[in-house]
Parts: sequence; C-alpha cells; structure tokens
Amino acid sequence: DLADLRRLAAWAERLGSGLMLLNPLHAVAPDVPQEPSPYFPSSRCFLNPIYLRVEEAPGANALGEQLERLAAAGHRLNDQRQIDRDAVFRLKQEALASIWERTSTQPAFEEFRTEHGRPLECFAQYCTLAEQHGRNWRAWPRQFQRPQNAAVQKFADEHARRVLFHQWLQWQLDQQLAGATAELPIVHDLPIGFDPDGADAWAWQDQLADSCSVGAPPDAYNSQGQDWGLPPFVPHKLRAAGYAPLIHTIRAAMRHAGGLRIDHVMGLFRLFWIPRGLGAQHGTYVRYRPDELLAIVAVESHRAGAFVVGEDLGTVEPGVREQLAAHRILTYRVLWFEGDPPARYPELSMVAATTHDLPTIAGLWTGSDLAAQQEIGMQPSMDIVEQMRERLKRVTGLPANAPVDRVIEAAYRALGESPSRVVTATLEDALQVEERPNMPATTHERPNWSLALPGGLEALESSPLAAKIAAVLSEREHATSGTRVAPAPHIGNVANRDRVV
Repeated sequence: DLADLRRLAAWAERLGSGLMLLNPLHAVAPDVPQEPSPYFPSSRCFLNPIYLRVEEAPGANALGEQLERLAAAGHRLNDQRQIDRDAVFRLKQEALASIWERTSTQPAFEEFRTEHGRPLECFAQYCTLAEQHGRNWRAWPRQFQRPQNAAVQKFADEHARRVLFHQWLQWQLDQQLAGATAELPIVHDLPIGFDPDGADAWAWQDQLADSCSVGAPPDAYNSQGQDWGLPPFVPHKLRAAGYAPLIHTIRAAMRHAGGLRIDHVMGLFRLFWIPRGLGAQHGTYVRYRPDELLAIVAVESHRAGAFVVGEDLGTVEPGVREQLAAHRILTYRVLWFEGDPPARYPELSMVAATTHDLPTIAGLWTGSDLAAQQEIGMQPSMDIVEQMRERLKRVTGLPANAPVDRVIEAAYRALGESPSRVVTATLEDALQVEERPNMPATTHERPNWSLALPGGLEALESSPLAAKIAAVLSEREHATSGTRVAPAPHIGNVANRDRVV
C-alpha cells in the first residue's frame, strides 16, 4: 500500500537512489473480480483504493475491534505469495466504508472536490452505478448509459452519500500518495489505454471508436499480432474536444510525480486499430497529430516540473525518436533489445536491464524463465532467447556458470557506464527473483501481476545484493542523488548533464 511505498522510498533514498519508478496505480472497477493488470484500468485519471493504508485514514482508530479483526485477516493474506486482490478489496472496502459512516465532511475535502470538479464527480457516479449494475456501463439500464442524462444525476442525488464516499476515497489516496512521494521523486506510468467497460470509456464515449481496439501488428515476437482490448480515441473527435481527455489524463498522471513514463509513446503518432471481433492481421495504422499531442505533453510536463520518458519498444516508424528528442522526452533502452554496449546508449534515455513483460536477469541466466514458458505450452523463439543470453554474457563478461548474484551485479555495473540520464534497477533483480511479473499472451495459465516479492520489505532492506546494485550505480560519473531530469520543454536554464540513478 502507499505506506509501504513511503517506507520503500525512504529505503531507496538512503541507498542513494534519485527516483522510484512505479507501475500504474490507476483505478479499476469497484467490484470483484479485481482486475490484476495495472495496464487495463477503469480510469487513468484516478487511483485504486486497494493501495490505501486503512489504519492511516482519519477516524480509523474509532473502529476499535472491527479494525483489529479486519487488519488481522489482511495480515494473514501475507502468508501466501500469490496476492488475493479480491480478498484485500473486500476487507479494505468494509473498513473504509465503516470509517466513512463515522466521518463528516471537512473543508480540505471540499477543497479537493472543488479542485477536481466534474471529472471526479463523474468518476464517483460511475463507481456508484457500477456497484449496483455491474462494471460494464453498456449493460446498464439505458437511461444510465450516458453521464449527461438526467437520470444519472437523479440517481446520484438519491445515492449522494455513496457518491461522496468514492470522492472521499480519492481524497485519501491523494493525501497518502503525497506523503509517500515527499522525500523521493516518483515516476508514474501511464498506460496506453483503458477498459472499454470502465469509467473513462463511459465519460468519453463520444470521442472513442467503440468498434475497434488498439493492438500491435504481427512481428517476430508474436506472429499473430496483439489485441490489447483498449478502445482508441478517434483523432478528429479528440481534437474537436480540445484534447480535454488527454490533458486531464496527463495532468492527473503527473500529480505528485517527478516524472512520467508514457507506455507505447508511439501512440502519440499513430495507433494500430483492429476491428472488434477480427484478428490483428486485419488491423491498420491510424494517424494522430503528434505536433499537437507532444505540445500538450510538454506543457503539462512544464506545469508539473516532471520529466517524461517515452516507452518506444517495438515497431517505431522513422522520425519518431527524433521528434521525442526535440521535445526532450527520454527514450527507453532495455538491455535485452540493444545490440550496442551500454556506453553507446543515447544520453536522452532511461535504461533498464528488463521490463515487467520480459525475463528477469535470474530467470534468463538460469533458464527457469524459458522452462516456465514451455511448461504452460508456450513456444518462445529459441533464437531470441539465445540472443538475450548472449547479450547478457557480453556485457557482464562472465562465463555461463557464473553465480546469479555476480551476473546481476555485473549487468548493472555495465548499465551504469551508459551516458543515459536515468538508470533503473528492478526489485526482482535485487532479490534474484526468477519469475517475471507478467507473461504476455497468458491469462489463466499463470498468476500474472499477482506474485508478491519473496520476503517483503524486510528482505529488501537487508539484501546484500540490493546494496551492491545501489553502490554500483552510485559510482556513475556525475550521478546526482535526488536530481530531477529536465521537464519536456526545452528551456534555457536546464542542467543538461544532470543524471538520476
């Protein structure tokens, strides 16, 4: 939860870290089953109450034995490594609803409601409707399917206390997130889209192509292509709306942030649309106005004082990286995909050994990641697996029988030699975890996004390997703890050589 994030940030800051990169914390539908993927949110503008530390909510102590009972049940869930989101959701909802029943509105809460206005009200109305009619707004009674309908306001008036509850949850999340990010800059992650059944799709349905979804064309990594199930914005409708959905989304994502990673940043230029019900082989690219979209990102970056990273993995058309560089948006360099040594990576980049969708260093080195894929019937390209292993051998300079901890330390030492503005290390690598967080193209075959780190925060804080990785990266020439990379606009007083570890 966000109190754990505060503790994690304090630990990272003590080790010399200059930032912390998070997966998306966005809201999902307020029911069960809880959506496990952080890249399939109901809303990209609001946060998931599952991350609240209940005990720190004002008025929690008044619950007495009820809070103790719920907290004990929650602590028992920590005995299993697979995260039971549904159980966590139920326990926290009961506790938070009980706190809310004993809570009167406060001036600070009213100021928060005023600041966030209609978008917050609309989101809370969606949540209240979803609790009664299910998460898919298309299946609601017809009079509730458009947020502008008078019936929606009538429903909200009749359930005013519950609508306020969902707004109060967002206020609590905002306060706890602010506290968690006070000491160390946090880099938030913005998914490429949102659940077509969710709050954002309900609010912005007039700007969406409901008959299509976003994905990726067939390539060497996936011969069938990918359908992500996310509805795309229609370019001319988004423009006619003054880009309000995009502006609101980016502004929300940069709140309490030192930086923002934009997933699939190529979506600012074009998106691969797939007609709903057909395969990716029937899809096509649809272009947007990158000059206008990049200008919006630059303005919001400057307003927030946050730098921007564009995740540019996969198919990138010519000219994209040049335009990103012109706007001072960092590109993304991942060891597994790079033929050049780290010393030749571009300066305006964020570098990582791996991502949540790719093997951990331990999983690749030991072969356990390959075995896990084969065990569930996947047939990964052996050429690609061997290519990644060879790159790891080359940058570490270690033999195939070297112990995993030495390989991990050597890999990050090599990444530390890059001129990149930002170098990131994963918690999985710090604990020598062999399982990756997510296995693309799988759903029920494995618990994606639901495997907790072994040992908890105590294991991280006492990990010799984590300390070694931090020491290696702290040795970077000119590395500056806590320094922020310049915001996206190219302004004159930017310290161009600042780097963050």
